[in-house]
Amino acid sequence: MKAMIFAAGLGTRLKPLTDRMPKALVPVGGKPLLQIVVEKLAAAGFSEIVVNVHHFPEMIREFAEQHHHFGVTLHISDESEAILDTGGGLMKAADLLLGDMPVLIHNVDILSDLDLQKLIAHHQASGALATVVVRERHTQRYLLFDEELRLAGWTNRAIGEVRTTRPEAVKNARALAFSGIQVIDPKIFSLITQCGKFSIIDTYLELAAHWPVMGYWDRSPLWMDVGKPEQLELAGKLFSSSQNH
Repeated sequence: MKAMIFAAGLGTRLKPLTDRMPKALVPVGGKPLLQIVVEKLAAAGFSEIVVNVHHFPEMIREFAEQHHHFGVTLHISDESEAILDTGGGLMKAADLLLGDMPVLIHNVDILSDLDLQKLIAHHQASGALATVVVRERHTQRYLLFDEELRLAGWTNRAIGEVRTTRPEAVKNARALAFSGIQVIDPKIFSLITQCGKFSIIDTYLELAAHWPVMGYWDRSPLWMDVGKPEQLELAGKLFSSSQNH
């Protein structure tokens, strides 16, 4: 199976750490984020992984080579010239991800104990074009789903903005927060019309009017966005503690 790790972000929330290294190599409990995510994917059966890079790309290449690509086929999708956001980054790597099987996409700064094999099985059984992992947590931006967890819209509650893809389903929609993990059917590449820099969420909102873009409600105990200093510090304590037991 194939997977992609979004690792091209500048990591501005983690400055000054990211003034000298890419966010992907920021350590948690003594182990870089990229290694934690790659090892999780490999353990779940993903043998071919694409990592997109922009900030300090050579450091990521060297790290991967020093660790013999962690025992998987690891491709680098280079966005050194221009960072492309999630949708643009995915499209740039499309040729490396094509095939008959679903593709898992995982943000490098997300740590969780989500069962990835169950996620893939759920996606395949649902027939979805894309499956986005969501949680019930406090944030500003939410995805909106109908009672069957089919995507119906998006909202930014901080400014009161609402975007609807299926207006009839938004009125009683459930608001859930995106978790930085998703699965796509490779046929999505032939349906995407945007180019350059764009968000994959915008693509989902566009396609969800005609294709099943589904939510996967993750209720597992551990989920952390370690792109913020306070979360990074907490994750370091948790991982250090677990390795000492």
